[in-house]
Amino acid sequence: MLQQLAGDLPLARLSPAELRRFLAMLHARGLSGKSLARVLSGWRAFYRFAIDHEPSIKDNPCAGLRAPRSSRHLPAVLSPDEAVRLVAIADEDVLAVRDRALLELAYSSGLRVSELAGLELAALDLAEGEVRVLGKGAKERIVPVGEPARVSLKAWLALRPTLPAPDSDAVFVSRSGRRLTSRAIQQRLAGWAVKRGLARHVHPHMLRHSFASHLLQSSGDLRAVQELLGHASIASTQIYTHLDFQYLAKIYDQAHPRAKKQRARR
Repeated sequence: MLQQLAGDLPLARLSPAELRRFLAMLHARGLSGKSLARVLSGWRAFYRFAIDHEPSIKDNPCAGLRAPRSSRHLPAVLSPDEAVRLVAIADEDVLAVRDRALLELAYSSGLRVSELAGLELAALDLAEGEVRVLGKGAKERIVPVGEPARVSLKAWLALRPTLPAPDSDAVFVSRSGRRLTSRAIQQRLAGWAVKRGLARHVHPHMLRHSFASHLLQSSGDLRAVQELLGHASIASTQIYTHLDFQYLAKIYDQAHPRAKKQRARR
């Protein structure tokens, strides 16, 4: 690729300005920041090799060059009304009771699907309204459990022993008594989203994103959301501030009589 961009120019004589222009050309063709970073990495490797094997090449013209940042994709979230509609499952049978408890807990406490699948009975303290979670890197955190989730969990735990030989430790088990897998949770959630009339695919991490976004909208406390999600770095949590701004901008556009005109002039 570099030779094609350089044309008749000798690669050994390319300057940083010329390489920067090549990056701009590739960016204009639609290459993302990540793709350009890989391209630049290849160029750096080429010039390191050339410096080691060609005495006439003294400097790496890629030194100090950076690829443009990729646009950050914001996670999809449910609206508060959609989240409430999703978890409001009728108690038709034991599996429906289980699934309501599962979804209520996922939305109430922002757990990852792996954390839901691996949750142990001993980690639940419904009297105090808490759940102890073992997250990424075996890092433990304690997360509050909201009242609707507590009620649903109590209903499920009362029926759980009626299943044949349930796993003695798992909170959420299948009809046969085995611990629910992450894949099974994904499938159940997607099925319920269709039954509850949500016009898009819903996955467990969307509930976690919704938990974080709705909590931040209500509290504005980014540090608290970071702790509840179990993020090692607040940089991972800051994406929800962008979601929060999107929500506020949408409300502004809907509510302010001159919003659309003002935005159209920008």
